Amino acid sequence: MKQDYHQLLQAKIINKVSGLALISRVIVDGYLSGLNRSRRVGAGLEFSQYRGYEPGDDLRLLDWKMLARSGRYYLKQSEVETHIAVKFILDSSKSMLHKEKEISKMDYAKVLIASLAYLAQNQGDAVGLFALNDKKLHSLYGTVKKQHYKRLLLELTKVQSQGKWPKDQMASQKLHDHSHKELIFFVTDMYEYNAELTEFIKRLKTVRNEVVVLQIMGSQELEFDYQGYVIFEDLETGSKVKVETSTAKKQYIQAIKSQMDLVKNDLLSEGISYELFKLNDRIEEVLNLFLKRRNKLL
Repeated sequence: MKQDYHQLLQAKIINKVSGLALISRVIVDGYLSGLNRSRRVGAGLEFSQYRGYEPGDDLRLLDWKMLARSGRYYLKQSEVETHIAVKFILDSSKSMLHKEKEISKMDYAKVLIASLAYLAQNQGDAVGLFALNDKKLHSLYGTVKKQHYKRLLLELTKVQSQGKWPKDQMASQKLHDHSHKELIFFVTDMYEYNAELTEFIKRLKTVRNEVVVLQIMGSQELEFDYQGYVIFEDLETGSKVKVETSTAKKQYIQAIKSQMDLVKNDLLSEGISYELFKLNDRIEEVLNLFLKRRNKLL
């Protein structure tokens, strides 16, 4: 019988390595137990297809017989090439502390990343993690070593939401690996002042990678489900404003929808995928998204 993981979504469990490991294992094993895992076939063994040579490829993998027959350079694409680098970039600014029904955006993001990383590791992918704000940078470069997943979970538990998104716009260049196919997940609530997050994300995109933005939002944020007079506080600046919700609701919903549509269309125009996840959405949906984007990259 499948175990329900929702009772495990508590901050005191999520922020422990053993807790994150348990949640991710229950989610992935419980709902994707029929997943076919990649076979690790090395270069020189059976291959699935030929592909054209690309600058930077290992010349030792060239098929000289195909060159003689066709006059073109081809490589045997062995099944070892079905493993990719998966990179998680986490917005750890203070706005990610927004909480609904005892779970914050950051807690939800950690579960998403832990579950995706567990699935990616089982596929044989190298998994890396970067969490950024203007106070602290957490970095863990990808590897396929067996103990690496526990290191990733440990790093996730250390991440704290504080400050704002960093002003250093060159930070995106430090996160690139141009020599491998990459699947990059950028996890954020897209809370920005002057399109700094959007511009950062656009600089991540290359011809060799897939970039997926996972925007985490609360249902109350999206639906403005509040009653009477409410004082709202900007978690990053500390500024407060008192609002009469019944008169502000329509204008707020229109404004936030317009802003989200603008960001989404801007990213899509750059070949960047965008998905919205609410704090009460089922996490299995992001696993299916991962598999679709991963297959597209292969």
